[in-house]
Amino acid sequence: MSTPLRKGLTGRFLFVAGVAVATALAAFPAQAADIPAPGEIAKSANIEHVLNVVKPAALTDINTDMAFQDNYAYVGNYSGFSIYDIKRPSRTSLVSSVVCPGGQMDLAVYGDLLFAAVDSSRNNDSCSSVGQSAATKESWEGIRIFDVRDKKNPKYVKSVETNCGSHTLTLVPGKGRDRRNVYVYVSSYSPSASFPDCQPPHDKISIIKVPLRDPASAAVAATPVLFPDGGNPGETLPYPERTSATSGCHDITAYPEKDIAAGACMGEGILMDISNPLQPKVTATARDDQNFAFWHSATFNNEGTKVIFTDELGGGTSATCNEAIGPNRGANAYYDIKRGKLTFKSYFKIGRHQADTENCVAHNGSLIPVKGKDIMVQAWYQGGISVVDFTDSTRPKEIAFFERGPDNTAPALSGGFWSAYYYDGHIYGSDFNLGLDVLKINDRRTDGAERVRFGILNAQTQASYRENGHGHGHDHW
Repeated sequence: MSTPLRKGLTGRFLFVAGVAVATALAAFPAQAADIPAPGEIAKSANIEHVLNVVKPAALTDINTDMAFQDNYAYVGNYSGFSIYDIKRPSRTSLVSSVVCPGGQMDLAVYGDLLFAAVDSSRNNDSCSSVGQSAATKESWEGIRIFDVRDKKNPKYVKSVETNCGSHTLTLVPGKGRDRRNVYVYVSSYSPSASFPDCQPPHDKISIIKVPLRDPASAAVAATPVLFPDGGNPGETLPYPERTSATSGCHDITAYPEKDIAAGACMGEGILMDISNPLQPKVTATARDDQNFAFWHSATFNNEGTKVIFTDELGGGTSATCNEAIGPNRGANAYYDIKRGKLTFKSYFKIGRHQADTENCVAHNGSLIPVKGKDIMVQAWYQGGISVVDFTDSTRPKEIAFFERGPDNTAPALSGGFWSAYYYDGHIYGSDFNLGLDVLKINDRRTDGAERVRFGILNAQTQASYRENGHGHGHDHW
């Protein structure tokens, strides 16, 4: 299952006072001279850097994932989270920060509630907690729920402890008579016989039921086993050839209106039927022991006929965007969904080689809502932000990018963009150390996207562009 990288951008990029200028040369692999210096910016001509808002001083750790609702962006941080006013993207400003340590603090928002994932074993569930070994039975990890009605003064409502914590989380709103509830799919992994609340084999997820009228009564409602056969046993080969064993999932993306979900589950990718949100059923599985080390995240196209899985080779702390690693590892893999099965089509990886001090690998992104096309914006840590057209899933093509030179504000291999999402006309990037970036793409291939208003965006809960109503994007074509 090997497909050569097809470069989508042509031309060399020169760095002049921090701005990239394209020249009309043929495409070729990036060389060391093409790597921008610290503090410099390299970008395609069709990307505008609108603004950078520095990370709040109160949050001393790295920024993580994001969520959006109405005129606000919510940005996670290992130390807590921040709320930004993005009504005027060019004037994006900080509204408030909440100090509440417990990584990763992946976020999702629904109504007046903000959900935060904690996969860091703590001595209790409070915002004043400190780290404590998971080998101690009394330790806590799971999810925290906040009321964010007052953006200047969020209130802590409830915590729910889950097996092995919550590395990431996914919201699945109830339907019909069940619409007064929302379900939280909790992904976690790395069990150990020495952890009382995280025992092997942990081939399951936790599902929390949250009554919207009484969120304080939220509780674990089910712990379905997704891998009764144990899943992928993994390999014992040395890095980077080894494949992770499956022990739970890293990330799940739901598409509730289509009753489907895709799971990136360490050693494999899966499709699920979630028509009964408390009883998800695995319907298809894909493995790639040749090129995928760690199945990290998943994104559907708008029609739900394709899914992109990402491989987080090196765990996000390694320099894998180089000639030695090659184009098929630490990459995206595109699958068509045909007759309920996953059919592999191709790989994509950014073609710009990064410095040995730059952590770079495929990471979090979301669709850009272009009618009749499949286009995605995505973070690559210090590889920057890339926009890829995968309308033809056999030939994914990069059409825009933005990146900085090596981040010297922190230790090597610890910087760059965690997430990059498109929301209401702009791209927002959450940078580990440098804060929140606002970008705008100006390209005929994305015409019309700027007229689509989502109203809410949790990247792990997809909704079609054409569906109107609470919690979904609105079609303005």
